[in-house]
Amino acid sequence: MKPQTHQYSIRRLTASAAVIAGVVLTASCAAPAPPPPATPSDTHPAAASEPTWPPAPVVPLPSQPAPYLVVDTPLPDQLAKGLVVIRYRAENLRIVAVYGPNALDVSPRIGHIHVTVDDAAWHWADGSGEPLIIQSLPPGPHKVLIELADPTHKIIDRKTVDLVIPPREGNPR
Repeated sequence: MKPQTHQYSIRRLTASAAVIAGVVLTASCAAPAPPPPATPSDTHPAAASEPTWPPAPVVPLPSQPAPYLVVDTPLPDQLAKGLVVIRYRAENLRIVAVYGPNALDVSPRIGHIHVTVDDAAWHWADGSGEPLIIQSLPPGPHKVLIELADPTHKIIDRKTVDLVIPPREGNPR
């Protein structure tokens, strides 16, 4: 009889623990109701014409505008030091290091960039989304081709940056 009583106690204890865990989990995960959306009259007058936040990057989108690439000119202070720093961003596409045909189904859309310097026969792929940093280019004119690509490396958009590395004192190159 004692083993049955012991099993009954364990079952009762397990059931009680499950109920307590459920109550704690429900209480900790419950969030207060979000405030009602602001109407144009509740906000600054100019706010009614401003764009809204873009969709969260974790929610699939039924339709998406075409992606495109935005590239800044190289930072001039860094060029004077022989360092090329180019900031860029993609609109309507997240830059991430995910590749392959299955990644084409990800929504919101993802991709990466390809970078080619001075019409080289090769390029590199970058999925960091961080500024491009190119060093050790000799003084003189250079060209950097930045291509926005989908996860299968199909080019979506491209921009070319023409730049000149100025001669540096003490560097005969």
